[in-house]
Amino acid sequence: MHESSPSAPVGPLPLEPREVEAIWGGDTLVRRFGKRGDPKATIGESWECWDDDRVAGGAFAGATIAALRERLGARLLGRLDPTRLFPLLTKFIDARLALSVQVHPDDAYARRVEGQPNGKTECWYVLSADPAAELVLGWARATSREEYLTRVADGSLGDLLRRVPVQAGQAFYLPAGTLHAIGPGIVLYEVQQTSDLTYRIFDWNRLGADGKPRALHVEKAADVLDYHAGTAGALRSLEYRDGALQRTALVADAHFVFERIAVGADGGTFDLGELPLVVTALDAGIELRTESERLALAPYATALVPAGARRCSVRATEGETLILTSAPDANGVALRARLSESGTSRETVERFFAQFA
Repeated sequence: MHESSPSAPVGPLPLEPREVEAIWGGDTLVRRFGKRGDPKATIGESWECWDDDRVAGGAFAGATIAALRERLGARLLGRLDPTRLFPLLTKFIDARLALSVQVHPDDAYARRVEGQPNGKTECWYVLSADPAAELVLGWARATSREEYLTRVADGSLGDLLRRVPVQAGQAFYLPAGTLHAIGPGIVLYEVQQTSDLTYRIFDWNRLGADGKPRALHVEKAADVLDYHAGTAGALRSLEYRDGALQRTALVADAHFVFERIAVGADGGTFDLGELPLVVTALDAGIELRTESERLALAPYATALVPAGARRCSVRATEGETLILTSAPDANGVALRARLSESGTSRETVERFFAQFA
């Protein structure tokens, strides 16, 4: 690849994640997933793809995604606006202990109140879970702003929390406004809008690293919470064939499409559809190959495939494995086209998309 040529294709970009210590984290991300950091520290998150991540190797080594947005424009982002933050943030999360009970604002509230470009809708894919592991996901029954504030004040909020058991391989969708918390003993992969706006409601009476309780955001949370009874559970995924690839659509909403893909030694090819693609290997290594380059990706590592590559092939280097992919495919336009080409019935497609309406 010749970076000096403005039209030269850009190959897959291996990313250097950011590890984040947290009082609720563990050692899985370092000891099992091979992330950098002190294995004795409590590493809660590994930010696999976000705007400030640096490229780990190749001609663009050391450059951040933010810098490459300006430098490469459409070669990196296709039809996305290069002046805006890269729209996706993907993470591994190791919840050795429970995370705080919290909620995220939607785009309108984030712009009006926080002066930020967007709020935070997210989804989770469970990689492992202890036998009794569970999530807090919404309210056990319908409530109101007034009851919520009263129960926060008198300490009885826990009576209204809806708890959902989880198992490895399940996916969950959390639109902005959803009350939630990851329970202890869960390791998962998260795809979200690029935002760190989090309103904590309850933090299990813990102290932060400074010996003081972490800040709560009770009033702002009250503004954005959905007070209806929670009904959401594990999502109904949609399996389909795309050429040689067996794909499983997990989430498709107004912000992103998230999929799990089975990959063998023979592999298959993605059509990028003028959008960048985030690819994360799971328990075995893979090789990504575009017209200009090939990249060996280690287990639990992530790469960003530029939109300008147009097509990218993938194959497993150690037998068979699963990978996770996410793309800023708003409302699943490209996904719908793939499903149509695969022969999936319209009724099946609409039933899947109805989960994110």
